[in-house]
Amino acid sequence: MSDKQVEMSIVEHLGELRRRIIYILAVLLLGLVIGLVCANPIYKYLISVDSAKDFQLHAFAFWDGIGMYMKIAMVVALVLTIPFTAYQVWAFVSPGLREIERKAALRYVPYVFILFLLGIAFGYYVVFPMALGFTTTITKNMGLTETYGISQYFNFMFTLVVPIALLFELPLIVMFLTKLRILNPRRLRKMRKVSYFALVFIAVVITPPDFISDFLVTIPLLLLYEFSVYLSSVVYRKQLAADEAIEARYKQAEDSE
Repeated sequence: MSDKQVEMSIVEHLGELRRRIIYILAVLLLGLVIGLVCANPIYKYLISVDSAKDFQLHAFAFWDGIGMYMKIAMVVALVLTIPFTAYQVWAFVSPGLREIERKAALRYVPYVFILFLLGIAFGYYVVFPMALGFTTTITKNMGLTETYGISQYFNFMFTLVVPIALLFELPLIVMFLTKLRILNPRRLRKMRKVSYFALVFIAVVITPPDFISDFLVTIPLLLLYEFSVYLSSVVYRKQLAADEAIEARYKQAEDSE
């Protein structure tokens, strides 16, 4: 292949990548519009639940209300965009995959949406109430008067919920990379100490500065990693079995000749 052909191939790949990024940005923009339409009923629900009823939220800046609508719209846009992004990633790399790998990888796309919703549910209904209860208890024990702005309340919520929802995609990412033969369970086990340290660091960074929140996020992340290792081993065993079957057929064809 000449240098010109290689250059054309690279240019074509970059053009394909740019086209798919534009698609993703277009869906993100559409998701923001849908999110803004849904922002008010979502906001009313979020302030009507038990964890929010005890607080009288205030606006300390003119943009606080609009800012909260935009944050809610962004979360809605992420929910809609993430599975579409996963499909675009699959479509970009699929020409380099075998037919069986393309079909197997495509089946992962719906689970991206499901795991993201499960992550949001876990973050909002489990981690957020516990972290909120812990911090408000400390505040009351110190004899402080609680006066919270709407921005502080929702920033606290989104800082916990959104990163947890994104990290719930870890098993699928590991399965996909295993399917591409980039990862395997042996490598993941060797990386366990480093991975644990990275996950603990992520948990500490994304959570409020208290041990309870760190613990509540760290344990699920470590369990997600171990679950990812298990899923990787399942995919890897199937790959080995398929390779052995192909090799057996190849030897049988050679013997028949």
